[in-house]
Amino acid sequence: MEPQISEVARRIRSLREDAGLTVEAMAEAAGIDVDAYAVLEAGGSDLSFTVLYRCAEKLGVDIVELLTGEGPHLTGYSVIRAGQGLSIRRRAGFEYLHLAPTFKNKLAEPFLVTAPFEADAQDAPIALSRHEGQEFDFVVSGTLRFAYGGHTEELHAGDAVYYDSGRGHGMIAAGGAPCTFIAVVLKDPIPKNPEPEGG
Repeated sequence: MEPQISEVARRIRSLREDAGLTVEAMAEAAGIDVDAYAVLEAGGSDLSFTVLYRCAEKLGVDIVELLTGEGPHLTGYSVIRAGQGLSIRRRAGFEYLHLAPTFKNKLAEPFLVTAPFEADAQDAPIALSRHEGQEFDFVVSGTLRFAYGGHTEELHAGDAVYYDSGRGHGMIAAGGAPCTFIAVVLKDPIPKNPEPEGG
């Protein structure tokens, strides 16, 4: 079942208020302007994966908690049967199927992503996004056109790309058909504003 935008927005607002964070601080963390963030928090616009991921990081919660209201609880292992992950439809028809929604303290966020083929997008610039950490994408079927900075690559079934996701990156399905790929988003291992040592 796909989370409702209004419910996700309400959870973000409640967690922000509980943490004593301002709208301005959250907008900065999400990488969007204050007005756009206010609309998002009011449930008036969809939430891209990048914005969700950044909000979860700023709030110190798992992205699954924002989406479902429940924190992951498994610590040994978790099994997701075919087609049974947590469905997240974001960004112009892209579907993200979270493959470890119940596993606690994940070092990475694994998704099975389906990108729709859109003829209109083939000659347009690919929209770029950024989020802290690194990402690994493995093409299962179809063709993925991957943009990174000023570079563009076409990836086919069996091809993979690993990259610094803090830099502009984006992708679309190419070749006339949808593309399915596994995306593993790795959290940034470098702490921000580390506490000073000593006492």
